[in-house]
Amino acid sequence: MRILIVEDEPTLGAQLKSTLEHNGYAVDLSVDGEDGHFMGSTEDYDAVILDLGLPEIDGLTVLGMWRREGRTFPVLVLTARDSWSDKVAGLDAGADDYLAKPFQTEELIARLRALIRRASGNTSSELTAGDVRLDTRSGRVTLAGEPVKLTAQEYKLLSYLMHHKGKVVSRTELIEHIYDQDFDRDSNTIEVFVTRIRKKLGADVITTIRGLGYSLDDPAEAPRA
Repeated sequence: MRILIVEDEPTLGAQLKSTLEHNGYAVDLSVDGEDGHFMGSTEDYDAVILDLGLPEIDGLTVLGMWRREGRTFPVLVLTARDSWSDKVAGLDAGADDYLAKPFQTEELIARLRALIRRASGNTSSELTAGDVRLDTRSGRVTLAGEPVKLTAQEYKLLSYLMHHKGKVVSRTELIEHIYDQDFDRDSNTIEVFVTRIRKKLGADVITTIRGLGYSLDDPAEAPRA
């Protein structure tokens, strides 16, 4: 899952980026509203963490611009303001959740996981496809109850496909959502990761849809474009 953080406080921004990367997310960091708006308008993200008190363009304005442009990714608003009127303003501008500073990192990550699950139509923190289970809280993957060890990139790819179970996901979409902006993206590595996952979880766990991409689904269900 690919996350955009728009936060002008250098220490907090760096800490959030490091923590989310440690939890398996691909993360881009912007430090002002103008740059953050541009990144959110031109790149695909699974969720955005947006500070309201930004230089150049304030967070509420950035959020409103994204929504008017049709950008529908979930947005978690961060702010030092904790009055009910600020919360209402953020939610009315299109925010999906609100967290006042200071906050516990564990709570932010839990809220972020929930936003991503809901945006992809999932309500449980445990994602399943046949005998494969992925716990988004612990990052644990099991096959028929037995733990399976995946590399960080294998986990990101599997997680994205399981969040979008039953849908055909193109190679380009996978690249955009499992790598951050600065990563040297090579589409050939996607096939390498898919091959490794099949070796660990079974040859049929991920289906290649020729000319379109990949799909992961329950054994009895057919993928939909």
